[in-house]
Amino acid sequence: MQTEKKIKPYKNGQISEKPYRFFGDYLWSKYGCRVLKLPINAGFGCPNRNIKPGNTGCIYCSDDGSASPSIKGISDIKLQMSAAKNNFDRIDVNTRFIAYFQAFTNTNAAVKILKETYDAAVRSENVIGLMIGTRPDCLSDEILDLISGYMKDQFELWLEIGMQSMHNPSLEFLKRGHDHRSTLDSVKRARMRNIPVCLHIILGIPGETWNDMMDTALEINRLEIQGIKFHHLHVIQNTALSAIYKSGHIKLLTMDEYVSTLCDFIERLSENIIIHRIAGDRSADSLVAPSWGLHKGTVIKAVNDEFKKRGTRQGFLYNDQSFFFFPE
Repeated sequence: MQTEKKIKPYKNGQISEKPYRFFGDYLWSKYGCRVLKLPINAGFGCPNRNIKPGNTGCIYCSDDGSASPSIKGISDIKLQMSAAKNNFDRIDVNTRFIAYFQAFTNTNAAVKILKETYDAAVRSENVIGLMIGTRPDCLSDEILDLISGYMKDQFELWLEIGMQSMHNPSLEFLKRGHDHRSTLDSVKRARMRNIPVCLHIILGIPGETWNDMMDTALEINRLEIQGIKFHHLHVIQNTALSAIYKSGHIKLLTMDEYVSTLCDFIERLSENIIIHRIAGDRSADSLVAPSWGLHKGTVIKAVNDEFKKRGTRQGFLYNDQSFFFFPE
C-alpha cells in the first residue's frame, strides 16, 4: 500500500493551496504583483516547414503557428505587445509583463537578428521577463549564449522547448522532424548555461500507452528542468491531424481520461518543477476536437477535484530527492 509522502515547502517557505506548483503562484510570490505574458509573433517561421515544398511541419500545427488571435495582422512587435495588453480585462499600475515569443520557432534566425528582436521586446515598458518558444533542433551554442546573456536578478527568463514525448515513434507520428536525442542535447547545453527550461509535453498521442506517458514523466525528472507545459492532443482545422482524425483512424482522450492521466503524471513529477500550463486551448472557430478543450476552467477544476479525491499532489510518487537547480 502506498504511504503518503510528506511534501516539503517550496523555496519561498510556502506551500500552494493548489495540488501542484503553479506558474502564476510562483510569479506572484517572486514579484509581488500581477505578471502577464504578452504573446509575440516575430515572423521567424519554422525550419520543419521548410524541409521540402508543401511540407506543413508538425501534423497538429496550424498556419498561424499557435500565434495569439490578439496580434493577428500586426507585424510590428511593439504594436503586438500593445494589442496584447489591450486584450486583458484588467491592468493596474503594478502589473508587469513577460515578452513571450510564442508563434512558430523563435530561434530560427541569425544571432544578430534574434538579439535585435529580443532587445526591442524586453526594452518595452514594464517588461520584466523574456520567454522564447522553440524546437530542440534549432538551438546552436551561439543562440544559447545569446539567451543566457539575458539572465539577471529579478528578470524572468525561460527557454521553452517542444519535447512533446520521449518516444521516437510518437515524434515520427507527429512529424516533428527531430528525435529525442535532440531534446537531450539541447537541454544539456541549456543547463550548462543555467538557462531555465520549460518543456512542452503532449498527452494522448496515438500509440502511446499509460506506461509510455509515465516514462516521459520520469525522463523529465532526470533532465532536471525547471518548468513544464501540458497539452492534450487536440485537432485544429486545416491541419494534417484534422484529416487523420476525420478519417476515424485515431481516438482522442476524453476529459476524464486526460484528467486521470495528467494527475498520474503530476504525482510522479518533482515538486520543484513549475507547471506553466495544465491543458492546451484553442478558439471555438478553429477547434475540431475535443470540444471539452474549450472549457479550460472546467478542466482545471476537474484536476483539482481529482487530486482532492485522491488525497495526493505533485511529487506524491516522486522518489528521487536529489537537488534541482531553480532560478532565483
